[in-house]
Amino acid sequence: MARLPTLLTLMRPANLVTAVADILAGASVAAAVTGGWNDNVSYLALATIGLYGGGVVFNDVFDVDLDRIERPERALPSGEVTLSEAVLLGGLLLLGGIAFSLFVSSSSGAIALAVAVLALVYDARAKHHPLLGPLAMGMCRGGNLLLGISLSAAALASYWWLGFLPVVFIAAITLTSRGEVGGQNRGSIRLALGLDVLVAAALVVITQVTRASFLHLLPFFLLWFGMNVRAKLAAIADNRPDLIRTAVKTGVLSLIPLNACLAAGFMGVGTGVQVLCLLPLSLFLARFFAVT
Repeated sequence: MARLPTLLTLMRPANLVTAVADILAGASVAAAVTGGWNDNVSYLALATIGLYGGGVVFNDVFDVDLDRIERPERALPSGEVTLSEAVLLGGLLLLGGIAFSLFVSSSSGAIALAVAVLALVYDARAKHHPLLGPLAMGMCRGGNLLLGISLSAAALASYWWLGFLPVVFIAAITLTSRGEVGGQNRGSIRLALGLDVLVAAALVVITQVTRASFLHLLPFFLLWFGMNVRAKLAAIADNRPDLIRTAVKTGVLSLIPLNACLAAGFMGVGTGVQVLCLLPLSLFLARFFAVT
């Protein structure tokens, strides 16, 4: 039987924190519409841990043959975790994520089910496709944001389109990750940087067409954009796998300040700071567990 720390490695704990930030950002949008926080946000935080954790576990399950060649030190190819243990863990996590979301509403449950299916589609097939891979992964994150917004039916009806924002940014991260083993992906990173600029422009537009305040989100916006531009430009200048992995890791962790942008824009700077407080935790966990 695999040890708990080894099983946690499969779940990418640092990444799980970023998924919780998605929920808090969505919950902030819902709170701005309803005028107050919904206590059910804790159920959705647990739901996203299950959905994201299950998704990355199955990613390693489907990649086990490739990892035996490229990453033999990982838990599955090294034999620290058996394939059956990983499948059981991933299945329980996905089912748990759906179950916790159903405690909130049928809409939340439906979104969670869609995220689980998309995660499996990405893991099994889509990630090998140059277009469908980034799209499927981005839709998982977009669905995660909508899961938080689903705390309010009115908010979900009015702001469902906010789910496109993480779709574009996750597509940028996925493009960047294509060279994390072999390098030589300057073109993909340049395209990813262009998508980052598109997300930045979208955030500005959002403040013009919704109740979100640009001044409130500005400091979080600068942190998110600065982190990504610096890491991607470094990987373009010196296109080595380690710098590409750093750019991917930075992109994943920067989801927290990106979510803080939405939280601050809709519910004020204080809420944005609360979401941003997840970043030190994610950075700490990233010292001990793989992010990419």
